[in-house]
Amino acid sequence: MTIRSMTAFARETLATEQGDLTVELRSVNHRYLDCTFKLPDALRQLEPKLREGAGKKLSRGKLDCMVRIQFNNNTSNSLDVDNERLHELLQSAGAIAAQLPESRALSPLEVLQFPGVCAAEETSFDLFISGALGVFNEALDSLASSREREGEELAKMILTRLSLIEVELTKMRAILPELMAAQRARITNRIAELNIETDENRLEQELVHLAQKADVDEELDRLDAHIAEVRRVLKKGGACGRRLDFLMQELNREANTLSSKSQSSNTTMAAVELKVLIEQMREQIQNIE
Repeated sequence: MTIRSMTAFARETLATEQGDLTVELRSVNHRYLDCTFKLPDALRQLEPKLREGAGKKLSRGKLDCMVRIQFNNNTSNSLDVDNERLHELLQSAGAIAAQLPESRALSPLEVLQFPGVCAAEETSFDLFISGALGVFNEALDSLASSREREGEELAKMILTRLSLIEVELTKMRAILPELMAAQRARITNRIAELNIETDENRLEQELVHLAQKADVDEELDRLDAHIAEVRRVLKKGGACGRRLDFLMQELNREANTLSSKSQSSNTTMAAVELKVLIEQMREQIQNIE
């Protein structure tokens, strides 16, 4: 399975004898799957099926679906006049006018607007209803493909950042023995300068204690483990955004610990670089399904 982004757009159109039916889909990141449909009244009955179809292909994201119908210019509805009803209306109007000499005559528009005189041919939406699900699924497939393509780019970016983090960890491991030795030498030299008598055993215990406080091997090992897990999750694919977000929190926690234990500007800068890279990954992971 591939990694999929939650951000994408798709549009598909169905052309019929009556006109065009267009489906537009937009999706952005969201904690869960949230679908909103804007449909013509004639297609409102299809919303449950559209929602079901979206749920089968998408796991997370805010999906906005808009369906529009545009009739052809040559599509027109004829007006049917009920002559019998018209005759009855005119007779009744004439009878009333005879008793009201000052009344004005009915206009043709008023006659047409009278209930039952004129009926417009009902517009048929059968072609749009029968084809709406198909064109919606086409748009959904297009949206899913777009999300997969963007997801692949996000995965590449994350893998690149992971490699850069590993470079920083390698540098840190290389300089740690020198830093520990420098710290030990600095303390012993300072004691020698002050010409203070010390208990060698007690001094050795304190030096060991300081070394333990500054030791970050455990943090570095945990960072390695988290990096390996991120790679495994990316390789597995699927809806893994939440798990990746959790792993970013764990990586950031270890980077903060490294920063707090830092004994030199080199390790401090390395910890800062780690946090920058982790934050860059976290921002992009917010868009992963």
